[in-house]
Amino acid sequence: MNPASLRNKFLSLLLVSLMLISSLYCQSSRRDKFIKVFLPNGKEITAELAVTPRERERGLMFREKLEPDQGMLFVFEEEDLYSFWMKNTLIPLDIIWLNSHQQIVHIEKNVPPCPQEPCPGYLPRYPALYVLELKAGQAEENNLKPFDRISFILPDWVRKK
Repeated sequence: MNPASLRNKFLSLLLVSLMLISSLYCQSSRRDKFIKVFLPNGKEITAELAVTPRERERGLMFREKLEPDQGMLFVFEEEDLYSFWMKNTLIPLDIIWLNSHQQIVHIEKNVPPCPQEPCPGYLPRYPALYVLELKAGQAEENNLKPFDRISFILPDWVRKK
């Protein structure tokens, strides 16, 4: 084999190896978009995470249904008074604000979709770090009330460094 041919084979092998390593790295750093959330009565909810500003802005817009065991968990960088609205949301929701201890600080039950602007905003009384949206009626069905604790563990990629 001549040196040029040997070099080309080496470069080809190196390129394939780098592609394989890159593929494995991307899979291992993959973000899980769903977590388990446990209500005080033990009911398990599968919650989609909304962590980035874009994910939080979109939320559950344009979704046509949400099962009683599904929800969306909005994760913010710091506790604050986060207002929510129902623009482009097609299904009624219960909106539950949680502080950094995962305790409920405010609940808005059976919030209706907003078919046209202006859409009202819903604001908690106390600062929150998380907001959980559930299918309308779930807060009442599961007897959720202020200061109840909702349990979940965020994946490592969400946790603050």
